[in-house]
Amino acid sequence: MNLSLGCVVFTTTDLDRAIGFWTHALGLRPRDPVTDGTEFVVLQDADTRRDVISLQLGEISTPAEPVRVHVDLYTRDRAGEVARLLALGATAPAWTYPEDAVFVVLADPDGHPFCVVEHDL
Repeated sequence: MNLSLGCVVFTTTDLDRAIGFWTHALGLRPRDPVTDGTEFVVLQDADTRRDVISLQLGEISTPAEPVRVHVDLYTRDRAGEVARLLALGATAPAWTYPEDAVFVVLADPDGHPFCVVEHDL
């Protein structure tokens, strides 16, 4: 097999806002310079230079079906990270959790869902 997983691509209506959220949320940085005409940005891990998230400027429609893919973010401090991400602009959509949930569902400023998962890294 000659494939490897690239990175997750999120569509955004506000590229600057999305860059701000994801760079602060995960400590990423744009791979290439961002200018007024930029419509696609790859965010990399600052240390490894590995591509992590791509942001694509475009329209976001409300899906007719539930979202079937989301990102899990692992942490040893779920409550602290949830508070930090909410302060950065994430939202907490209504969600029914199981009694033993080790995750919290959030959404980025464009409404893309992701989970903050308690995990021994």
